[in-house]
This record gives sequence, structure tokens and C-alpha cells, in this order.
Amino acid sequence: MTGDKAAPAAAEQGSRNLVMRVLAALVLAPLALAIAYAGGWLWAALVALASIGLYVEWLMIVGLARETRVSASGVAALAIGGICLIAGRIDAALIVLAIGLVAVALVSPERRNWTATGFLYAAAAEIAAVLVRLDSAEGFVALVFVLLVVWVTDIGGYFAGRGIGGPKLWPRVSPKKTWAGAVGGFVASLVIAVGFVPLDPNKMDPQLAIKMGPLLLVAAFLSIVSQLGDLFESAVKRRFGVKDSSQLIPGHGGLLDRLDGLVAAIVVAAIFGVLRGGADGVGRGLMVW
Repeated sequence: MTGDKAAPAAAEQGSRNLVMRVLAALVLAPLALAIAYAGGWLWAALVALASIGLYVEWLMIVGLARETRVSASGVAALAIGGICLIAGRIDAALIVLAIGLVAVALVSPERRNWTATGFLYAAAAEIAAVLVRLDSAEGFVALVFVLLVVWVTDIGGYFAGRGIGGPKLWPRVSPKKTWAGAVGGFVASLVIAVGFVPLDPNKMDPQLAIKMGPLLLVAAFLSIVSQLGDLFESAVKRRFGVKDSSQLIPGHGGLLDRLDGLVAAIVVAAIFGVLRGGADGVGRGLMVW
């Protein structure tokens, strides 16, 4: 194919991918928000299924998906951990997942560190996503906040990167990502934080501007963490010569491709929330200042 023909073909492919990304997002985002709003066992079940998908795709990337003992032991531990979370037994879930981590490491015939890392990645996402939503007072608000920060970081980065271009962020790991995209996603997260404060009735007071400061800092930090999570997954794929974790989601690739930034952000958000509000007050730890 000549250079004259290659450019239009690439542009057409990019347009098709964008359309598929938008259509998939229009279906998946409202569904995720509806289940997040319902909370309880429905949210815990969705999180458990997603964590299993993350683990399986990780094994596909590192070349161990066909190792039945590795995949089965990890999937079983994540599933049982999910059942414990549905039953409200976080303590039992932590024990099951800790046993699962040891099990997948022991049965892995090779690349043991990669196997254990993948399971820990999926297990941390499973626990964190449930913990954030668990708070009856601010859980849903906190979860939506994290979701929106991650989503607009991704969207802002995509359009700023394509529209502005410029120097690459880390070409060895992710050749398409630019500094302009990183900054664009970061700024978009701040806009969400500013617009998010009035949605919380607890912050409608004369000191609104003062209380907005911590939330802006949280959004900024989670945006950076989200982008680092994206780069981490890209680095793992590049290490094993894989382009997409799977083709599960049209226009997005696999679950890992779509949730890499969210996994990093939700885990950090959960840790921060636990430190400020305790295990049953993660949402308040994030949102109440």
C-alpha cells in the first residue's frame, strides 16, 4: 500500500474505532451506573465477574491461560471471594483471596511472579470496588466520583492527544499517548470535581470554595493514578508482545484495556478512604471534608 492510500485507510479505521468506542460506552456506562446505584449483591456480583475477567485476560497476556490449574484455582478463589463479599463477609473474602494468591503461585509452572501479580491485581480490584460502594451514606456518591474521574481522564486524554498531538509521553511503552493527552485528561478530571461538589447537598454552604479544595486534590491524584494504571497495563502488554488483552469489548479491546485506569484509581481510592473513614466509611473518607 502506498503512502497516499495508507493515510486515508488509517483515518477511516480510526473513525470506525471511535464509533465503536462511543457505542460501547453508551451501552456499558449507563448499565454500570445503574448496577452501582443498586449496590448490594448486584454490584458485588458484577465486580466479582469483572475481577475474574481481569485475571483470565492477564493470564492470556502472560501466556498461561491454557494452564488449567493456574486459571481454575485463581478463578475459583475470586468467585468464592465474590460470594463472601455478596454475603457481606469482607474478612472471609480477604482470607479466601490470600489463600488463592498462595495457590496460584504454587501451581504456576513458570512465570510465577507474573501469575501472582495478576491475581493480586484482580483481587485488589474486587475488594476495593466493593469497599467503596459499601458505605451506606456516601458509597454511591464516592463510586460515581471515581468512575467519572477515570472516564473523563480517558476521554479528555483521547481527544486532547488526537487534537493537539505533540511530544510522546512514554513512546517505549505506549507510542500513541502524548503529554497533551495526559494534561488534557488531568484538566478534565478537575472540571468534573468542580462540577461534582454541588451535587452533594452536604457541601452547599458558604465555605463551599474551601471544601472544594480537598476534592480537587483527590480528583487530581486519582487522575494521575488512573493514567499510571493505563501505562502499567501497556507496559505489561508490551513486555509480552500483546496489542490488546482480548477483543471482548468492541472498540476497546478487553476488560484489562478498558479497566486498567479504573483498577488503579479504585484501589488507591479505597486505601485512602479506609485510612480516613474506616472499612465501613470509605465513601465518607473520600467525599466528606
